[in-house]
Amino acid sequence: MIGRQAIEGAIKVHRALGPGLLESAYEHCLAHELSVRGLPVRRQVSLPIEYEGLRLDAGYRLDLIVADAVIIEVKVVEMLSRLYEAQVLTYLKLSGLRLAYLMNFNAPQLRQGLRRFVR
Repeated sequence: MIGRQAIEGAIKVHRALGPGLLESAYEHCLAHELSVRGLPVRRQVSLPIEYEGLRLDAGYRLDLIVADAVIIEVKVVEMLSRLYEAQVLTYLKLSGLRLAYLMNFNAPQLRQGLRRFVR
């Protein structure tokens, strides 16, 4: 349900704005769209690393967390690479969450730039 709302909201934002804006613009608009749909959204959430009993702030930030259940990583790149996929998989592992989406808003159609990850 949350994942579907996230995808539908992202498609709406992409259709309205098209490709070519900064990641922060899409992130802000998508957060607004999901909030309008009644979903709680947090932006730029710090993701610490736990190592040998220490909690370290290593500078990782999740673009969006929706309903404390779904990570959305927003990109504006020529094409998605394995590096971005590895980044999202790492975010899932470190956060303990099970579902994430990698969304490239630079794609002609958002569906072409959409990847779903389940841990």
